[in-house]
Amino acid sequence: MIQENTRKVASGYLALVVLPILTLLLGWLLARAAMAEQVAYAVIYGLALLVTLVCYLGFFMVHPNQAKVLQLFGTYVGSVRQTGLRWANPFYAKQPVSLRVRNFESGQMKVNDSSGNPIDIAAVVVWKVVDSAEAVFEVDDYESFVQIQSEAALRNMATSYPYEAHGGEEVALRSHPQAIAEKLRKEVQDRLDRAGVEVLEARISHLAYA
Repeated sequence: MIQENTRKVASGYLALVVLPILTLLLGWLLARAAMAEQVAYAVIYGLALLVTLVCYLGFFMVHPNQAKVLQLFGTYVGSVRQTGLRWANPFYAKQPVSLRVRNFESGQMKVNDSSGNPIDIAAVVVWKVVDSAEAVFEVDDYESFVQIQSEAALRNMATSYPYEAHGGEEVALRSHPQAIAEKLRKEVQDRLDRAGVEVLEARISHLAYA
């Protein structure tokens, strides 16, 4: 399992000062070498200038509540959470992952409760990514994974409890909303752990006999 490795990278503001100065200096040296017909120096300065220009590709922006997952030729090298303008190896692939809190509301599903009664049920799940590496590498599409697994957990939970309580201490979907919500949250969380997702809240948003 690939887990997040927080990586610190250079400030983009510092690089924004250094690279233009270096570009101007190498350009001036290249022009002087060319005018003096110093071929060897001209080649060296030309290659150095080319490398400097490639370095401009290393700039990237990290917004608040966002992580950038860095890969070098398919190998995970770390995740950047420092906000602002940053600079890193220009050959790094930089994939953004939102760490913001998000909502998912399932569609209404027809299921049978534990007593066999057909019911319509829907739920709202509040979640966020807490491990950017797991979200990117452990599942194919973590947003789709959250939706499918949340609906599967809701369906499984709905079939485990009756719609209404028939005994004094029996937990039911309608009469025990807090207990049901906590049960649903735990079941969804168990399914989403591998995707680096934390479930903050899960609750039934619609419940009725079909």
